[in-house]
Amino acid sequence: MNGIVGKDGASLFENKDADTEGFLLSVYRHFQFNYPKFHKMDHLCKLGWLAAEILLKDSFTKDDYRPEETGIILANANSSLDNDLKYFETLKEFASPSLFVYTLPNIVIGEICIRHHFKGEQVFFVAEHFDPVFVDQYISTLMNKQLIRACICGWVDVLGGDYKTVLFLVEQHQQKQPVLFSAKNMADVFGKLNYLKY
Repeated sequence: MNGIVGKDGASLFENKDADTEGFLLSVYRHFQFNYPKFHKMDHLCKLGWLAAEILLKDSFTKDDYRPEETGIILANANSSLDNDLKYFETLKEFASPSLFVYTLPNIVIGEICIRHHFKGEQVFFVAEHFDPVFVDQYISTLMNKQLIRACICGWVDVLGGDYKTVLFLVEQHQQKQPVLFSAKNMADVFGKLNYLKY
């Protein structure tokens, strides 16, 4: 839901009255992040970057893995349309290079990878709905083939005043996770059981 930050079922922060930009900035300030590049990012990157920071904080030890053993699998419904529309508006006068940089949805993956030195599998899917069955199968295949041992996966989407991100941290050592990683558990968290069948 817009205006709420949660982790592991607990609400960590709320600011329901702010617009998208105001909310993202309030989250950044509330958690006292210090990453100057954040202020240059588009909304999609800010949303994904903030979610990854909160997800990994106190939950992930990157020294347990080589960089190439860590991956990111993300999806959304609107690609980079939120920023594409802003860029399109600048074409009427002078195309903005600073906006053009963010006209691909996978740029959010790059921002997270740069920050956390993830160098394994990286892919961004565009789909109408979050598909936890597909994500589960994709990550399971990568892990079974020992291509990655840890992965951030989930949904990062923003278009105008609507935004939603739900990220999961999957590690090959399941005992570190309070809940077993599965398509059903992802769907339960995401709240889309009405259209999923198992």
